[in-house]
Amino acid sequence: ECPWVCKPIMAAPPPSAPGEPAPPPPLQYSLLLQHLVGDKRQPRVWDPATLGGIPCPPKSEEQKMVERVMESCPFKAALACVGGFVLGGAFGIFTAGIDTNVGFDPKDPYRTPTAKEVLKDMGQRGISYAKNFAIVGAMFSCTECVVESYRGKSDWKNSVISGCITGGAIGFRAGLKAGVIGCGGFAAFSAAVDYYLR
Repeated sequence: ECPWVCKPIMAAPPPSAPGEPAPPPPLQYSLLLQHLVGDKRQPRVWDPATLGGIPCPPKSEEQKMVERVMESCPFKAALACVGGFVLGGAFGIFTAGIDTNVGFDPKDPYRTPTAKEVLKDMGQRGISYAKNFAIVGAMFSCTECVVESYRGKSDWKNSVISGCITGGAIGFRAGLKAGVIGCGGFAAFSAAVDYYLR
């Protein structure tokens, strides 16, 4: 009987005959687990050659320099600027394509616009959107890189802080209230995008 705690009963080893070595003690799984997943487990050095992988040669000075340039804040800002320009241009042309008022003259609304006028308006709107997206992308990327370098961490807080700074800087041109709204809106949008991507 075990009124409180039942201890595992281990079968006693069979008695050894005279002249034979004593049998080994029974295996205790708790000691075995300590060596497999516990504190006594010995870490193994990862070697790709033992696993059939290709060993990685040491990086040259040129490769290290290229990596430093690609991880720098100016390069990230320039890349975001180019990407924002392309994305903004495509978005502007798309919105102009579905807008029914593109090419119409407000002085003569009944005149049907020509294809040249429609394409001209689409190009102007695409360039305008491209410039705005490029500025916002460069500001956001540069701010995020500076915040990440200052904090020494790469997490969602960097996106929120840089989004607030970017939105506030853009909105403050229209006043304090617009700056606060822009800060909150950009911060929430950046947090949502970062959460979705991570």
